[in-house]
Amino acid sequence: MSEPTDADRIRAKRLAKLQAGSTSNSSTPSPASPGPSTPIAQLPQPKPKPPFIPPQSTTPPPQRNVPVKRKPTAPAPKVDYQTWENDTISTVLKVTLSKSTAEANEYDLVWLKHLQVELESEGHPHMTLTNDIVDRLLITRLELNAQAMSDDLEYVSVLASLPPQSVFEYLVGCWKRINTAKSILLKKHPVSETQQATALLNQLRDLIISYIGLNLQDPEMFPQPADRPLSTLGSRELLSPLLSLSALSTPLYASTTTSQTTLAPTEVQLFLQDLVARFADPDELLTTLSTLVHTLVAHTLTIPSEGIGGSGGDSAWRGVIGGMEALVGVKLIAEMITRMPQWLGEGFGVEVTAANFERLSLMGPLLRLGTFSREWPGIAQIYFSDPTKRSRVDVDSSNASLRGTLKSLQSSLFQIFNTLVRTSPEARERVLEYFATVVRLNVKRAGMQVEPDTVASDSFMVNLQSVLLRFAEPFMDARYTKMDRIDPYYFSVSTRIDLKEETRIKATSDEAAQWVEESKSKAATPNFISDIFYLSNALGHYGYIRTIQVYEDLGKTLDDYQRHHDMINGDGSWMGTPQQAHVQATIENVKNEMSKIQSQQLAFRVQLLDPELVFRYVGFTSFASTWLIRSVDPRGTHPNPVVELPLSKDVPMTFRVLPEFIIEDVVEFFLFVVRHSPESLDLSGKDELVIFALTFLTSTWYIKNPFLKAKINEAVFYGVLPYANDRHGILGHTLNTHPVALKNLIPALTHFYIEVEQTGASSQFYDKFTVWDNPVHRDALNKEAQNVDKFIRFINLMINDVTYLMDESLSELTQIHNIQTEMRDQTAWNARPQQYRREREGALRGLERHASGYTTLGRSTVGLLKDFTAETKGPFMMPEIVDKLAAMLDYNLDALVGPKCGELRVQDPEKYKFNPRQLLSDILQVYINLSDQEEFVRAVANDGRSYRKELFEAAMETARRVPLKTETEIGVVRSFVSKVEEMKTTIEAEEDLGEIPDEFLDPLMATIMRDPVTLPSSRVVIDRSTIKSHLLSDSKDPFNRVPLVVEDVIPNVELKAQIDAFIAERMNKRSTIEEGIVKMDVSVD
Repeated sequence: MSEPTDADRIRAKRLAKLQAGSTSNSSTPSPASPGPSTPIAQLPQPKPKPPFIPPQSTTPPPQRNVPVKRKPTAPAPKVDYQTWENDTISTVLKVTLSKSTAEANEYDLVWLKHLQVELESEGHPHMTLTNDIVDRLLITRLELNAQAMSDDLEYVSVLASLPPQSVFEYLVGCWKRINTAKSILLKKHPVSETQQATALLNQLRDLIISYIGLNLQDPEMFPQPADRPLSTLGSRELLSPLLSLSALSTPLYASTTTSQTTLAPTEVQLFLQDLVARFADPDELLTTLSTLVHTLVAHTLTIPSEGIGGSGGDSAWRGVIGGMEALVGVKLIAEMITRMPQWLGEGFGVEVTAANFERLSLMGPLLRLGTFSREWPGIAQIYFSDPTKRSRVDVDSSNASLRGTLKSLQSSLFQIFNTLVRTSPEARERVLEYFATVVRLNVKRAGMQVEPDTVASDSFMVNLQSVLLRFAEPFMDARYTKMDRIDPYYFSVSTRIDLKEETRIKATSDEAAQWVEESKSKAATPNFISDIFYLSNALGHYGYIRTIQVYEDLGKTLDDYQRHHDMINGDGSWMGTPQQAHVQATIENVKNEMSKIQSQQLAFRVQLLDPELVFRYVGFTSFASTWLIRSVDPRGTHPNPVVELPLSKDVPMTFRVLPEFIIEDVVEFFLFVVRHSPESLDLSGKDELVIFALTFLTSTWYIKNPFLKAKINEAVFYGVLPYANDRHGILGHTLNTHPVALKNLIPALTHFYIEVEQTGASSQFYDKFTVWDNPVHRDALNKEAQNVDKFIRFINLMINDVTYLMDESLSELTQIHNIQTEMRDQTAWNARPQQYRREREGALRGLERHASGYTTLGRSTVGLLKDFTAETKGPFMMPEIVDKLAAMLDYNLDALVGPKCGELRVQDPEKYKFNPRQLLSDILQVYINLSDQEEFVRAVANDGRSYRKELFEAAMETARRVPLKTETEIGVVRSFVSKVEEMKTTIEAEEDLGEIPDEFLDPLMATIMRDPVTLPSSRVVIDRSTIKSHLLSDSKDPFNRVPLVVEDVIPNVELKAQIDAFIAERMNKRSTIEEGIVKMDVSVD
């Protein structure tokens, strides 16, 4: 034989590559090939109809309800196998070895002249197409190049007739024709040798799929059309069929006709299955499809700034989602996807960071779709521009539209991840690693100051949170039957979440490290439930909860702009001045910025407050809060039955070492919901929130961070603010009916009230609570008051609060009054320098911001005092309390009705929540409540600083005129004043003891001691009531700052006897003198 030509060598090389990926291309049917039961789509027939395909019947169907006598159908005429084999191969591959056949078919069948000559030289007996030469037929056809030059004029017409197809399009056409031929074979049985014919079709299928795979890997292997750029060939040609699987394009809007060289949406899944059956080796499959998968997902990165809100962007992402669902629907492809380096954003030659992970990782471009304004500014611009001009109906319509799209996106994302998780244990592990990588990369998102461009976007994090919440749903059943499958020792063995820099609930870093070492032997290999639970908590902390903070910051920024606008606008004195144009331009700019922020807020609310997402997060947070309580429940069974409160003093180590953010995020989320979406708790979450709050407010020693405990209280506080038609708020009913609340609410609040004052936190005056008008709670209050020492501390702190809040609120109202009075005189005001006026206006705005807070809290605390004194009086009469209470009440009565009360008159008092009449009524009610207590009468009489009979007369006159009190109540006040006046006379007489020795005087109060005690460390002698009053607010010796408790003081019995003797002597002496005076008077008479 002659030397092989270059074409022979190329052909041999390509065949070797093909055979390297396949064990054989024999006629034995592939076990992965679809059998007779596989549904095959009916496709348009090729142009030259094979002779073995019978013509379609043109007989019209019989009319309904008309009986037709059917004649036996004659079997279709069968052809011999060789004829069928030739015709089938020719039809599938669109080739022939006969020039006359090609001409007869107008060159729709390509004449392979060179192969014909080659076969003739090899002594091929005839020019029929058989299974033993199909590979040579196919490779010869693929090697034809329409742009090739030829001196063979006879062959030029063959090249000229080649269809303008890419290699992929030609092979897809062959694959579709194989399906058609197999369908006909199974339905019509045109040959008797069905098994042999099936084997031939399977051989053809394997061969075609093999070359499709090679073309996907290397589109330059065979000649391609000159007008088709290489970047559009190969794996990119499979991109369009995958993108066509979108719900918007199929099947509802899909065309009923498809090209013979294009995969229809209904064919894609079968095509992928055939491809995987041929390239089952993981490495081969990765080489064949990895570029396609990456190209498909990267298609999402081209979506414009309106994202899911734009028509183009909308269809683009849906196409990518449809394609990914089809790919992961094939098990081997799903596993391959998680094995790709790009799965975790690797393989691009750059460092993977929090910022680029959502663009580099395979699922990132889909997960980053959303409505948040930083990454999708077009949403706010298109849907929420000019927010102040949009009606509620318009905003609700936009919300519904965008949320419907989000629901579709998030559902599809979960389906993709869920399919991947269920593919194999290895794929599940790589999905979990994806979640863990996001957590590890985005730790900085939880920081106080974070640059948005250095971390993942809000859309990415919130969408991924939605996926994890759906994974969590199966183990969050109503009876918590799977809760114990969450491993409490998870953090001792799992490295998915790095806690090195995280604060623990109640453990130091060294204690946590020691626990890890000691607990490794107790921990099992983390299960899927534990992984999802802890990852959901961590992702929520760095993702959803942080996005909540971004939303809250937008509100603060808007407030700042509003204050800036008010400051610039001032009193309008700039109008008509040279600065008018400049000021107006500045005001307009500020308004524009405010409008942008309001648009961003509305865009944020679409996704952040999506009812479905919030509902799922309420469920997860309720589950997490219940799990936290079960982890500290000595019985380990909460909520079946409910935990007993308060908890044990022994805090379990498994709880102490937990990251603080698990509790913090429960609180932050509930606080967010009760403030912005209380209706989300209508169905569930209320009981869990109340029990969670009461658990850790009654047992505050379980949490180290005082501010976190204050947040728990704050969440419940917002839950009782009026909501819709319920004046008691979303939690009011639960707090008044739930057995745990009825038993523990008052003890929890008094305990917390005391503890929060000891933290030294600047917010200590604002973290208090109110009491409901509920008999059960009032009974609980009386029971709590039986613990005298604890309740006295509570009362002392409450009086301190009233003193502080009333002093601050009345002081600021006085300053507001002064500035408003000054501004009221327009002539004098306009004569002032502009800088002075601006400073005073700024001061007024600052005072206005603070005053309403002080007055609101002051009024509620006085109301609390009124309620408590009505229920229980004994603790208020203790020596260390009663004088302080009387002084506080007298001082505020003086402010409200005394000579300077006119300074509290301000314009629009409702703006500052200032209601002086209600305040006066409540203070008078406290006097009425305690009017029958001799200790209180003495304490008021003892108040030489503020008490004056004239104040009570003025208060009674106001109470009668408004009216604030009934005549009966005013009569009680009048009787009380009479008692005070009588007591005042008695006290003055008692205190006339003459010169008192210094050693009998209290060192702090400079009054004579009645019960002297010696302090153990400083050895200072002081009156017992004085040191007890001091220790209520300060737990240290006032003279040397050494810690001190009242039980440690030493009674000074000897000194007390001396003081008692001194008082008795002086009293007797005074009595003798008075008797002598009386006798002298009598004798004179």
